[in-house]
Amino acid sequence: MTLPPCPSCQSEYTYQDQDLVICPECGYEWNPEEAAAEDNITAKDANGTELEAGDKVTFIKDLKVKGSSLVLKIGTKAVIRRIVEGKDHQLDCKVSGAGEMMITAAFVKKSTLNN
Repeated sequence: MTLPPCPSCQSEYTYQDQDLVICPECGYEWNPEEAAAEDNITAKDANGTELEAGDKVTFIKDLKVKGSSLVLKIGTKAVIRRIVEGKDHQLDCKVSGAGEMMITAAFVKKSTLNN
């Protein structure tokens, strides 16, 4: 039986510990059965375009970062790592210049450029 690569860092050196699969390189742990159920979750951007993991998006308005004085400006780029189910924040993103954070899908639009 081959184990799936790590969804966090794409490492192929994963191992199983009871129900969880663990990545020794980044320490990420996940249940592959729950991950398969999460694949059906969808989110739509401000224009109604369906978003997927790996899509590049840009912000359509200035957003304050909770607990920080940082403001993410219009046009800030981000890459969607995964889509999660939730009322407030559906997108787990890596934001340019700010790191990883959860974003509401209604405040982004899908980028058509490949940069």
